[in-house]
Amino acid sequence: MKLLHQANLPYLQFATWPANGRVQHAVFTRQGGFSPAPFASLNLSVSVADEVERVYANRRRAYGLFGRDSDTVVHAHLVHGNAVTAVTQAQNGTWVPHSDGLITNEPGCALTMNFADCTPILLYDPVQHAIGLGHAGWQGAVKDLPGAMVRAMQQQFGSRPGDLIAAVGPCIGPCCYEVGEPVISAVRAAFTDNQTLLLPVPNGRSARPHFDLPEANRRCLLRAGVQQVELSGCCTACRTDLFYSHRAEKGKTGRFGAMVVLMA
Repeated sequence: MKLLHQANLPYLQFATWPANGRVQHAVFTRQGGFSPAPFASLNLSVSVADEVERVYANRRRAYGLFGRDSDTVVHAHLVHGNAVTAVTQAQNGTWVPHSDGLITNEPGCALTMNFADCTPILLYDPVQHAIGLGHAGWQGAVKDLPGAMVRAMQQQFGSRPGDLIAAVGPCIGPCCYEVGEPVISAVRAAFTDNQTLLLPVPNGRSARPHFDLPEANRRCLLRAGVQQVELSGCCTACRTDLFYSHRAEKGKTGRFGAMVVLMA
């Protein structure tokens, strides 16, 4: 990923995504906003105990990167599932209910979601000119939310999986993601190659394995036929200077955002 700055707002972009002017994207950090600790500083979520006025000021700054505000983007009510919804600008300013994946082929439509250890999944179809944005924590990975997004784009837009350009954004990494039940059993049931996803801890520091969440999501995309997948390489729990981490900060934290915009 590339770390960029604009008007004192840091954000990240994926190196493999095309700079063709037809799609814009950003993964925002926790820096550059107005919120105080423990939400410092670019918290984009109203679901935490931050002041609403500050959240909307943060959104104006972040979404303003692409000339948007909270009422000119499509949000989602995330439930850690695998439901995917096709949207248009008619849903601007609303929260699509019970959906962890949003897709669109309407030029001008912008998608956004918030994260704090779960994985941003970004998809772009340069042939059918369509985009997708998803939210996949361990439940999304074992329920194959990334694959569900690919199949929804096939059904709705005629996308071919091999044409898609995918990105797996910053999330908690295997270095920090110690898991127990029911995660272990769910991973074993969902992935035949689960022994390389549930990793032993070096030096016997813990009897419980560590789950490789970004790799699990990558495998979901590959299993669905996607050939080009970029991993961010960023662990949110390691880098609480850059990202919010529910695990590392024991739930007292904010949410960073990801955004994808389909240009005309």
